[in-house]
Amino acid sequence: MDASVMVFAPAPQLTVTIEQQAGEAELHVHPGSQGIWQARMVAALGAQVTLCVATGGETGEIIVRLLKQDDFRVRAIARRSSSGWYVHDRRDGSRDSIAEHPGSPLVRHDLDELYTVTLAEGLQADVSLLSGAASPDIVDPDVYRRLAADLSANGSRVVADLSGDHLTAALAGGLAFVKVSHEELIDDGRAPDDSVEALVRGARALREEGAETVMISRAGEPAIALVEGKPIEVSLPAMQVVEHRGAGDSMTAAVAAVLARGGDVEEALRTGAAAGALNVTRHGLGTGRGEAVEQLMKRVELTPLKG
Repeated sequence: MDASVMVFAPAPQLTVTIEQQAGEAELHVHPGSQGIWQARMVAALGAQVTLCVATGGETGEIIVRLLKQDDFRVRAIARRSSSGWYVHDRRDGSRDSIAEHPGSPLVRHDLDELYTVTLAEGLQADVSLLSGAASPDIVDPDVYRRLAADLSANGSRVVADLSGDHLTAALAGGLAFVKVSHEELIDDGRAPDDSVEALVRGARALREEGAETVMISRAGEPAIALVEGKPIEVSLPAMQVVEHRGAGDSMTAAVAAVLARGGDVEEALRTGAAAGALNVTRHGLGTGRGEAVEQLMKRVELTPLKG
């Protein structure tokens, strides 16, 4: 039986990007969100993916149509308000926002329907991956606590890539694995600075709150993981950066894919580090090929940390 992952991506956006190619402006239109980028990487690593989303309005209709082109199953519920969107200009090599709207908060009816669909799909999956929305106001944090608790209690391993109140809520429900960036850890007040000692203490705090395993990404620096209470440095392969956005999402997605097929935590950490390193070499977020990840895995080093 193939490994299966349910990805909770509550509020995807329609992304419009203007780029310069061969002296001409090009328009790229894609569905986007943390969960969608993660779903793409999970699928690239060979797992079956079911994406649970809420979409609405004209932007929502376009998002659903575009998602049908991806290599995963989509369960979309109709929300009462329009989905979010953004327009970015990258013609000069930087990312400049022309206009954007994260979307309106999901109302009770939307959340009830989305919760039901997500729970049903998560109970059938080997791993459930909880991702965030463009704005913290869109989804009530308690939805994450309930999902983590209900899925964990019924045999699904839950992985989360969240921050702020949403991370706190998911931890209260119980998580098999949590990935957080060092910036998010500091912003949330869980670490005073970016020193290794402070981040390890922050990881221990996350474990006490409800995470079995913790991984902290640190941009271009080695990641830090806490496995069975023991801190580990995860050295990522050095790569030339084309686009740094989405590297952490690829890292989490790869972890979910490995855990879904029964791999151990060490393999999950190596695969996550390799997928994150590969993502920075590509313009497309959450993209890559499994064979490249497999080769980069051989260059990931896991080193126990003292203390």
